[in-house]
Amino acid sequence: MEVCGERCLQKEVVMLQGAMVALITPFNEEGIDRQALSAIVDRCLENGTEALVPCGTTGEGAVLSDREFEEVLALVLEKTQKRIPVIAGCGTNSTEKTIERGLMAKRQGVQAILVVTPYYNKPNQASLACHFKEVADRVELPLLLYNVPSRAGVDLLPKTVIQLAEHPLIVGIKEATGSIRRAFDLVHALPDDFTLLSGDDFTMLPFILSGGHGVISVVGNVAPGQVKELVRLGREGRVEEAARLNKDLYPLMEALFWDTNPVPVKMAMKCLGYGNGLTRLPLLPLNEQLTSELKVLLQKLPFISP
Repeated sequence: MEVCGERCLQKEVVMLQGAMVALITPFNEEGIDRQALSAIVDRCLENGTEALVPCGTTGEGAVLSDREFEEVLALVLEKTQKRIPVIAGCGTNSTEKTIERGLMAKRQGVQAILVVTPYYNKPNQASLACHFKEVADRVELPLLLYNVPSRAGVDLLPKTVIQLAEHPLIVGIKEATGSIRRAFDLVHALPDDFTLLSGDDFTMLPFILSGGHGVISVVGNVAPGQVKELVRLGREGRVEEAARLNKDLYPLMEALFWDTNPVPVKMAMKCLGYGNGLTRLPLLPLNEQLTSELKVLLQKLPFISP
């Protein structure tokens, strides 16, 4: 394989940018709440969401069976009909299992995969590099790295990202350290065709103003139109307008992390009529006190509507 030619082709085809939503996975007694998930996808499409990311952290991918994983992807792909990219969360703490999930996603027809740093195992930087390269080589789909040290227990350092960016199929990173300094480091060091996405709603705007290309957003489930507009304003350099919208969104961003993601966002979506708010163990649904506070907040926000 000619790496340079293949690299250029892949990066051109899958330059993933803009407002992306990390989809929740609504559950019911039978498993996946297909009706609720379908309605959430429709709402995202109607509000201009530019890519959907099912089965990631927010989608509780780690507790989905393989059958449910494929069911979620099939439904999202059926609803989107290739109008926007679908990026499947495939990462686990096992390289082989991650590859299996990646190949499942490839058979379903996704445009790219999102692969988190392996949690619990705590691999060093050399091990991380080997993990991601092995997944990319064997799945043969465009791959977004996902760095979230607060959940995975390991930090994918910029020097390793720079090394991985040379791989023809590793096309970008979802960076969720919460550090704007990290955004600066990555923007400065990486090629222009390597996609840089904020993985924290709190850092979405400064990340984009620093040169990032977009966000994979939790709050986008609740307010997809506002997230799309914030990303647009940021990328157009309309700083004052973007700052005002970011200020309006901030209370919601904060509320969606009152408990472990996706506990609050699933309850927020229930309040809007999408699903029942249930999570799977080891996560319990949002408690009654916080649910009451969340309902009050949603009622106060003028831009929130079903």
